[in-house]
Amino acid sequence: MKIAIYPGSFDPITKGHLDILKSAAGIFDKVIIAVAHNGEKKGFLTVEERVELIKKSIPHLDNVDVDSFEGLTIEYAKKHGAEVLIRGLRAVSDFEYEMQLSQTNSALCEDIKTVFLITKPKYNFISSSTIKEILS
Repeated sequence: MKIAIYPGSFDPITKGHLDILKSAAGIFDKVIIAVAHNGEKKGFLTVEERVELIKKSIPHLDNVDVDSFEGLTIEYAKKHGAEVLIRGLRAVSDFEYEMQLSQTNSALCEDIKTVFLITKPKYNFISSSTIKEILS
């Protein structure tokens, strides 16, 4: 069974995130969308609210679980037997940061690969930051 982890803050989850998740669910046997705790940032929503919002958004995706975690993503992935980390890209400008993150994770555990999935163009302009700004 191929298990993939889709980590992120998802504060809040967007249609772009859900588009990536739907694609990942079609590729892998099991996908865990893992909401990261980040003690350094004050979230717009609590981690618990984010988890609940995601669960309400994905009842049609039978092979997706929702969880939260603290610490390194790569350690969480190892603990859950994942072979792949999913990272979403909206634009070329996302790639440099994501590539550096992927290389760092690879240095920590070369058995876990990163797969980049690209969201549909209609979701390119949507970001969690934009949503928070509009709501504020």
